[in-house]
Amino acid sequence: MTPVDEEATKALHDLVPFAATLGIEVLRNTREEVRARVAWSEARTTTGGALNGGVLMGLADNAGALCAFQNLPEGAGGTSTVESKTNFLRALRGGHATAISRPLHIGRRFVVVETDVVDDDERLVARVTQTQAVL
Repeated sequence: MTPVDEEATKALHDLVPFAATLGIEVLRNTREEVRARVAWSEARTTTGGALNGGVLMGLADNAGALCAFQNLPEGAGGTSTVESKTNFLRALRGGHATAISRPLHIGRRFVVVETDVVDDDERLVARVTQTQAVL
């Protein structure tokens, strides 16, 4: 299992307190790929013990934002999600949900990121495509 990047995780939690509330851990934080995960817990579930879709979307949004941030043009002040599309493909009832975010388009005004959320067996749980505005 990939070790947690404690420095990147703390930086995310300091910048986005909701990421700390969700329990997001950053595993990798580069321009090419961001990996972050959240552990299944009963407190984060919905009917039937499945990890709540809002948790999965929050994980993907934070990982995608980190990916967009890594790819901002020089002089940009940050990024903000302007659109997000999620397809849920399977329930997660244990282990971790891991988000793998990669840039699809890096522009001066927008960065488009695709995030696959997988379970511990690398099975696709959700796919998220989001557009981040360059601020």
